[in-house]
Amino acid sequence: MPHPSITAETYPHKPAIIMGASGEMVTYQQLDQRSNQGAQLFRSLGLKAGDHIGMMLENNRHFLEILWAAQRSGLIFTPISTHLKKHETAYILNNCGAKLFIGSLALSEVAQELLSESTDVEHYYMVGGIKPGFESWEEATDAQPDTPIDDQINGAPMLYSSGTTGQPKGVFIDNYDKDVFAPTALVPTIGVLFGFGEETIYLSPAPLYHAAPLHYNMLALFNGGTSIIMEKFDPELALKLIEEHRVTHSQWVPIMFNRMLKLPQEVREAYDVSSMQVAIHAAAPCPVGIKEKMIDWWGEIIVEYYAASEGIGVTIIDSANWLTHKGSVGPVLMGELHILDDDGNELPQGETGAVYFGGQQLQFHYHDEPEKTSEAYNDKGWATTGDVGYVDEDGYLYLTDRKNFTIISGGVNIYPQEVENILAGHDKVADVAVFGVPNEEFGEEVKAVIQPMNWADATDETAFEIMEWLRKRISDIKMPRSMDFHPQLPRMDNGKLYKRHLVEEYRDAARRDDKAGDSKTD
Repeated sequence: MPHPSITAETYPHKPAIIMGASGEMVTYQQLDQRSNQGAQLFRSLGLKAGDHIGMMLENNRHFLEILWAAQRSGLIFTPISTHLKKHETAYILNNCGAKLFIGSLALSEVAQELLSESTDVEHYYMVGGIKPGFESWEEATDAQPDTPIDDQINGAPMLYSSGTTGQPKGVFIDNYDKDVFAPTALVPTIGVLFGFGEETIYLSPAPLYHAAPLHYNMLALFNGGTSIIMEKFDPELALKLIEEHRVTHSQWVPIMFNRMLKLPQEVREAYDVSSMQVAIHAAAPCPVGIKEKMIDWWGEIIVEYYAASEGIGVTIIDSANWLTHKGSVGPVLMGELHILDDDGNELPQGETGAVYFGGQQLQFHYHDEPEKTSEAYNDKGWATTGDVGYVDEDGYLYLTDRKNFTIISGGVNIYPQEVENILAGHDKVADVAVFGVPNEEFGEEVKAVIQPMNWADATDETAFEIMEWLRKRISDIKMPRSMDFHPQLPRMDNGKLYKRHLVEEYRDAARRDDKAGDSKTD
């Protein structure tokens, strides 16, 4: 049975991890030894199976070494977004009850601020150097034996939802296999489907604290492959690494596709990407035009799936089927798919409603959030994460938006994602957010906020040009009633747009305007 420790015995000098920009390499022997030392340190500190740890690290070689150390010592590990501030990070550490925190010198500002917060953390470590209040992770682990602990037992991640619509929630599926050599979550399903094995060269362009990069890298390493980790996504460097390392598998989000497509044609054509066998994408909706261009460029190797950290169900679609069902995220692969109206009634094909999955083999819960867990399930035991969509006559799912972001204007439901997908195809648009703002007559109206390719284009003339272009492609009721420009939309590295922040900003402004108007009237 594969496992990094088994590969370390068979191929000790095989590269397990290669950092994309620096070229720093970790062999399987080093990964095995360092993860053993990490597990030994955890035990020496009194951490036992089932205890929680938190970590906030940029992409570096320590990240996966620590994950495997936690995995073989039975710990529940929570990687935290590097974009979060002190209070947000402290909330997660408090919520999960972390007893140990590992920070990074590169992110030491937030890490040091945590020392003044009231948390259950008993031990603070730092990689890449130290600051007051922290011990050196490298020195502490180097002092430990590099042999396995006596009571090896499988650990597991507990990841937090991205908080795009509210406070982040810890997602945990606790009935996992406790055998330390048990396959990680994706091995028997996605791993088999996509052909992960010891010959796999996997390119990881996204932050490792997100669910997909974390799981796919552990999948690649469990099977004895090699992970190429980008410290930070750069579109041209990604193409260079594919050619240099003869990458076979990769996982992306649509904004990365868009950035690679907007490289000059001569740059894109300068790199050989023919080694790629599977290019996986998920996490955020991919506009049809962008995906069409990617398939034209890379061939029919692009596979999309729809899933969530909650593990309630999965749909999947390859390039060939997508080309005949453009915009779909595919038929169901795991679980039973249901589309429900607001009253919980099942809707027929073609009608839009809340996406639910039934037939789950594993039940998830939000950590210390029984009410939110209960809200995710209906009376039939079907679960949802708040997405809205419909199913066609072939059983293919199409997502229209998050329920929280549906705009209701004059009693009509408008799904912002549809408008965003069209606007993303305009040459002058780098990124776009569409949402509802208050309207006295209709309740809400459609608002578009554009991040232009060049800030010099942030003019009334460009706004008029884009609006006229859009008017030819969408019905009048879905047209934005106003358009603003923004230098950088709050889109995180996982490809998800943190639209909540924009919505709150504009609604707060509307409330201030209303109050100002009332004062003048008075």
